[in-house]
Amino acid sequence: MAADPLTSAPISGPTQKRADGVWRLAADGAIIAVCDGPATLLVPTESVRVLTVELPLKSAARRVEALPYAVEDRIADPLDAVHLALGPSVGPDLYRVGIVRTAVIADWVARAEAAGLGHAPMVPDALALPEPPDGQWVVGIDGARALVRDGAGGGFAMPLAALPAAWRAAGRPAVLADGDGLPPELAAVATPVQPFDAAASLAVPALDLRQGAWQRQSSGDPLLRRLAWIVGLGIAAHVGIAAADTVMTGVIADRRANDTRALVQQFAPGTPMDGDLADRVTAMLPAAGMGGATDRFLPRLTRVAGVIQPLVPAGTVQSVRFEGDRMILTIDGDAALAARIQSALAASGVPGTATGDASGVVTVTAGA
Repeated sequence: MAADPLTSAPISGPTQKRADGVWRLAADGAIIAVCDGPATLLVPTESVRVLTVELPLKSAARRVEALPYAVEDRIADPLDAVHLALGPSVGPDLYRVGIVRTAVIADWVARAEAAGLGHAPMVPDALALPEPPDGQWVVGIDGARALVRDGAGGGFAMPLAALPAAWRAAGRPAVLADGDGLPPELAAVATPVQPFDAAASLAVPALDLRQGAWQRQSSGDPLLRRLAWIVGLGIAAHVGIAAADTVMTGVIADRRANDTRALVQQFAPGTPMDGDLADRVTAMLPAAGMGGATDRFLPRLTRVAGVIQPLVPAGTVQSVRFEGDRMILTIDGDAALAARIQSALAASGVPGTATGDASGVVTVTAGA
């Protein structure tokens, strides 16, 4: 079995060529070699939202155009502040998608190119794990981090201390362990993952973030240059099709806007329809309830857990739940721990409160 890029020790010395092998962007920004294999740069999944999106469109160009509309209600950041990367199909009309803030990927790309890895695919490190069957998790441990790849096509990372609560909140899916170090609660039910060739799996990346404005550099291989010419000719041949797809997308958008205006006039006669239709309709909607809680749960949990993880001992998180638009964590602790968590939330700009009670429980409530 090839070396596991999630657990291999860094490689040093002259044996590794900078342009080849699997590399990792470390927490301190350094790029280190982890194992042999195709040129690949693994980046921290904590900064990437990996999800699956339904795109029932036959044209690749049209899928790229429709992608922002398919994810805009599933992310907190404005679309102009994020980079969207469309991955391979993971089911009928379902595609893996990566979402990362523009400032973050700009920094990653600059570091990769300075390190001679401008031609390497950029892959969230959770997707270096083998893909599990539907309804199961593959979990890998990287120090104080837990990396999870799920059978639905997604992947995420979080502090190890928060993993048991997240696993319970997800319905206790079957766990396949890639290595040791699982918390006891998961270790008791986990089974070892089947041996896999990590280098072979990374030869076809599960998701390459180097797309669009952040397209990878050419590695200089003449064969690849010829392939680029062929692809270019193919793109030119399909310009007409892409143009037709664009026109049809506009027609569909106009139809939906007209349908929305008709519904507004039916249920709220007299409502003015001038200006931005989306703003008008949004202002009429009730306050957010439970709808979409699943889509908001993991990114919010990851953000809050990243703030409190240095303060919370492993195994002290009792529960995590979603109520309306709030996420609530209960933790074994005292008033002093609650005060430290409150200070950490404020310092990190994360909206939320931390309170302790006489029974030795700290309740952390995170808002939108």
